[in-house]
Amino acid sequence: MKNGEWPAFAVMGAGAVGGFFGAKLARAGAPVTFIGRPAFVEAVGRGGLVFESGGRTETVAVAATAEPSGVAGARYVLVCVKSGDTETAARAMAPHLARDAVVLSLQNGVGNAERIRAHVSCPVIPALVYAASQMPKPGHVRHTGGGSLVIGGAERTLLDEIVALFACADVPVTISPDIDAELWTKLLTNCAYNAVSALAMADYATMTAMPEVRGVMHAAAEETLRVAQAKGVRVDPAVLDRLFDIARAMPAQISSTAQDIARGKPTEIDDLNGAVVREGAALGIATPVNRTLAALVRLLETKRG
Repeated sequence: MKNGEWPAFAVMGAGAVGGFFGAKLARAGAPVTFIGRPAFVEAVGRGGLVFESGGRTETVAVAATAEPSGVAGARYVLVCVKSGDTETAARAMAPHLARDAVVLSLQNGVGNAERIRAHVSCPVIPALVYAASQMPKPGHVRHTGGGSLVIGGAERTLLDEIVALFACADVPVTISPDIDAELWTKLLTNCAYNAVSALAMADYATMTAMPEVRGVMHAAAEETLRVAQAKGVRVDPAVLDRLFDIARAMPAQISSTAQDIARGKPTEIDDLNGAVVREGAALGIATPVNRTLAALVRLLETKRG
């Protein structure tokens, strides 16, 4: 941050993830514009963004619009839409991006940065989110754990600039020399947790308290690791030994997939377990656990729809 002046930020996708990071930046003094659904825009316009974290609830002043043109003038654009909406969002914001804009993809799954790059000419940086948050109603973010990012895949000076900026907002950011390995490691964790949490509507502590459930989660993770290794992605096999650390760190968390099901919204299952199934099929690797979990979540989506 030069001379104490913040660059402008835009958040494309005003959900739990975008709401958390946008709130942290705005609290620190950054100008933040959210691009979200009308209900979010109305709520924020009426009473500001309600941010609940660490036992405190406060109201943060932010701008909000339902129009993609809200990204105009932003130096940094955080893309926080669901993976299935990535290309639609990229096409919509592309004509409005500033010449010096930098896009960060704060999304689940793999391949989102590539999808965005197909529609924009500015740098696109993949970022892994390690934060637990919920949006119980439009314009209200509830932070329940974590709050860091991992980035990579771009010029080092730019990455260092992002690290310094987010540090000013109390958001730790780590630079990875192998962002693909990081993305697949996060996908492995999501494939183990998200569907199971959604199918049982259970928090992480409840899930992992049952040995048979841990077995299913571990099997999904093992399949994902085999697919990643076959693709030449250098995922450390030791990640399987740390698989249940997240449950100990965030015992009360329910997955984003479970939150989508609870609200009757489409999930990202096709870009999580479903992605492992597709990649596995292309490589001739069987992924029966991921296939089953993806199918059952799709069935649950139909039931809740």
